[in-house]
Amino acid sequence: MKYEKAFRQAVEDVRAEGRYRVFADVKRKQGQFPHARRRTEQGEQDIVIWCSNDYLGQGQNPQVLAAMTRALEDVGAGSGGTRNISGTTSFHVDLERELADLHQKEAALLFTSGYVANDATLATMSRILPGCIIFSDEKNHASMIEGIRRSGCEKRVFRHNDVAHLESLLARVPLDAPKLIAFESVYSMDGDVSPIHAICDLAERYQAMTYLDEVHAVGLYGARGAGIAERDDALARIDVIEGTLGKAFGLMGGYIAGSSVMVDAIRSFAPGFIFTTSLAPVLAAGALESVRILKSEVGVGLRARHQAQASVLKQMFLEAGLPVMESSTTHIVPLLVGDAVRCKAISDRLLDEFGIYVQPINFPTVPRGTERLRFTPSPLHDDGLCLKLVEAVRAVWGSTSQVRVA
Repeated sequence: MKYEKAFRQAVEDVRAEGRYRVFADVKRKQGQFPHARRRTEQGEQDIVIWCSNDYLGQGQNPQVLAAMTRALEDVGAGSGGTRNISGTTSFHVDLERELADLHQKEAALLFTSGYVANDATLATMSRILPGCIIFSDEKNHASMIEGIRRSGCEKRVFRHNDVAHLESLLARVPLDAPKLIAFESVYSMDGDVSPIHAICDLAERYQAMTYLDEVHAVGLYGARGAGIAERDDALARIDVIEGTLGKAFGLMGGYIAGSSVMVDAIRSFAPGFIFTTSLAPVLAAGALESVRILKSEVGVGLRARHQAQASVLKQMFLEAGLPVMESSTTHIVPLLVGDAVRCKAISDRLLDEFGIYVQPINFPTVPRGTERLRFTPSPLHDDGLCLKLVEAVRAVWGSTSQVRVA
């Protein structure tokens, strides 16, 4: 077996398809988000980040940084172990209580990432429920798909946001069979929203549990930032809510929230929780402060400004004749390119010539033929930055129209 040859061929195949991923070497400027510096062989380049998941700039919030500094000076860097073996601190406990309160649930449980939270919870839940059948939206995140796969349970995939199709699948299984409907609130690549109440109606009718991924909505929607379920007055109808600390809250980590008995079961059986070092206390401290801020009136203002800037950018793109995807009804602003090589070419020119950083989104993140540029304006991307962005995109859009795989 020629091992190195196999690895090399795999990478060459990705390159040939135009979807080889290049990481931009970026250094954010503290207190100046969305401005950053990019390190290149020629030196450093000033850039503006347009694809960050730090949706509200909370990773640069002075109050968050101060909370982290205090924690670092108080308890040091790492947690020192798993949650069961010396790795539970007051920061973890307080953050879980704050997250449970945010989602109006009895309990919450921290994980090292949103991916791990989905993977570990979905895999564990179905093992605890013998004969469980999971109904999964076809556009669910890779972490949900992997958790369902690892569970080994039966699964049924329903067409995206298609409630009629979901009901037809639910009607084909015994009413008394354990069932779980897994879906997201905001779908991050299209920017659309799920019909939460309609799905919950079916869950009640067919005696299914509901599992809602609010990763791209927590902090951003609802009176206190609990997400789309809060905005749509559906929190009480959701059995399990999964969220992240790595996007609107500006830090790192993931979590679930739900009943105390469900959370205790996941805590007791999920390998992805049990056998890993817990979040560093400094991260938990920063997230705790960020959650509290976004629950407050300050959060209300940030959310309003965030939505306003997303609307401004969408309108500017539309007026410039650029193809904003019609599916987007949220803060995510995707421009449809439809070709992997062209998508990367546009991204490269925006970065090299204009200092605008937006990552190309290609397969397998999105289906082939739907490649796109995904812009995520924050409250700190003012109208001037939006105008410069639109002018730059217009300047390169037409000149890359003939770019194709060689």
